[in-house]
Amino acid sequence: MTVHLVSALIEKLHQEQPLIHNMTNVVVTNFTANGLLALGASPVMAYAPEEVADMAKLAGALVLNLGTLSKELVEAMIVAGQAANAHGVPVLLDPVGAGATPFRTASALRILREVEVSLIRGNAAEVAHLNGEHRAIKGVDAGHSADDERADLAVRAAKNLQTVVAVTGPEDVITDGQAGYIVKGGHRMLAQVTGAGCLLTSVLGAFAAVEPDMLLAGTAGLAFYGAAAYEAAARTEAAGPGSFQIALIDELSRLNRDSLATHTEVREFQPSFVKEGETR
Repeated sequence: MTVHLVSALIEKLHQEQPLIHNMTNVVVTNFTANGLLALGASPVMAYAPEEVADMAKLAGALVLNLGTLSKELVEAMIVAGQAANAHGVPVLLDPVGAGATPFRTASALRILREVEVSLIRGNAAEVAHLNGEHRAIKGVDAGHSADDERADLAVRAAKNLQTVVAVTGPEDVITDGQAGYIVKGGHRMLAQVTGAGCLLTSVLGAFAAVEPDMLLAGTAGLAFYGAAAYEAAARTEAAGPGSFQIALIDELSRLNRDSLATHTEVREFQPSFVKEGETR
């Protein structure tokens, strides 16, 4: 994978303006919609069981976010996910807070059993719990983990869950279990804005809608989001997280193929061989 391939996807996204169906949480709906619109995608939020299948099959990607969960929403997500699968629409899962409660973890695992998920994006604790491992988690947040541990976790999860996995943190890791990339960029202020991770998953969905290679699409989404965050922080760090949130939306609207040149580093890593089910 080259930076040229990653950079070119922003132009494709701007040209196609894909429809992204978000079944996301009530805390971040407005932020996610405005962020996607600024990026160049077309957001829609649809939750009613009576229409989610129809909406999902029209979309370029379906994003399932477990932030504010209910039994009824999980049922609707599965209906939407299966409709997306039937029509070749990629499905992305953001397992917000997996591990915080048994219901949350069980819901995420049920979706993974009943829906073919193209990409999972979560923090280390969330991904670990999906993979049957256990890490400390508080609410929907998790502590930091070392970069090499995050890479090993992502590889184990990708192999065991048979999908592309992005584990985000100080440096983001993404892998399909056979190849992997570490994306360095972003800014610490992202952790001070509720919904920054949720918006990121939807941004990955926008790139997945225009690029069938999920590893390439996910890497591009991580890199461009990191570049936008860096620029937003450079303009607003002294002002604080409220200004940063607005600036992030502004910077998403300014992204172009040159945005990755100075503020984002993408490097390949070779996943170590991990047997399926192994948690070394």
